[in-house]
Amino acid sequence: MRIFRILNNNAVVVVDGPQEKIVMGSGIAFQKKRNDVIPKNKIEKIFVLHEQSSEKFQQLLATLPEDHIEMAERIISYAEGHLHAPLSDHIHIALTDHLSFALERLQQGIPIQNKLLNEIKLLYKKEYEVGLWAKEEIKKKLGIDIPYDEAAHIALHIHTAKMDAPSMSESLKHATIMRDFVEHVESILSIEVEESSINYQRLITHLRFALSRIEEGDQFDPIDEDMLQLIQMKYVKAYECSKQITGHLHEEYGIDFPPSEVAYIALHIQRLLK
Repeated sequence: MRIFRILNNNAVVVVDGPQEKIVMGSGIAFQKKRNDVIPKNKIEKIFVLHEQSSEKFQQLLATLPEDHIEMAERIISYAEGHLHAPLSDHIHIALTDHLSFALERLQQGIPIQNKLLNEIKLLYKKEYEVGLWAKEEIKKKLGIDIPYDEAAHIALHIHTAKMDAPSMSESLKHATIMRDFVEHVESILSIEVEESSINYQRLITHLRFALSRIEEGDQFDPIDEDMLQLIQMKYVKAYECSKQITGHLHEEYGIDFPPSEVAYIALHIQRLLK
């Protein structure tokens, strides 16, 4: 392979037949110029992106700080190993761009917040573990202590880059619904939900699977009529709260919870009341 364009010290563009490819490796372009041959032992990654994506990635590689680019690539490599799954090529653009902007904001003293932190931690546990690894790695290599909020942002990028994962907007929608649900529980029942509690985690897990089944069109098992009446009579506040919130989710997001789910959700709300 011969160099067609140098993007930075660690990335070059080569032309292979009709395709342009981005080749990356530590110091791959050091003391090199156009048409020089790339040593095979220097090649760490090769990307073949769509024309528009390739142009965007080349711009990032040519303009962003090299240590930011290198850190993003380290996070992606770790994520693929930790999740035992390949990530889409677009993650190299999305995460690199996001991470560099976040690091610049932190260096300027601009705080980063993520209102969906707790939901992301529970919904995307393995990806959040990658975010925590990134937090330690960034502090060690770059001397920047990113907040846990940013670790959750990284986790969401990793999650949506999985081959079978929903889009970023769908992932955000799920986390937003969870946050909306909990805020309504707190408002209706005048309580403060302890988000580190096992009962909160059980509620979020139940809602996650319920939403997935609704979106996939799966049938829910009907609830026994006697059990339904028992829940309605014994846990009046929790059941009414469940009815009110599932009604709100129907109006706001178009989600239809069957009667059995309204009852089972009431049981989870009852645990929060205790």
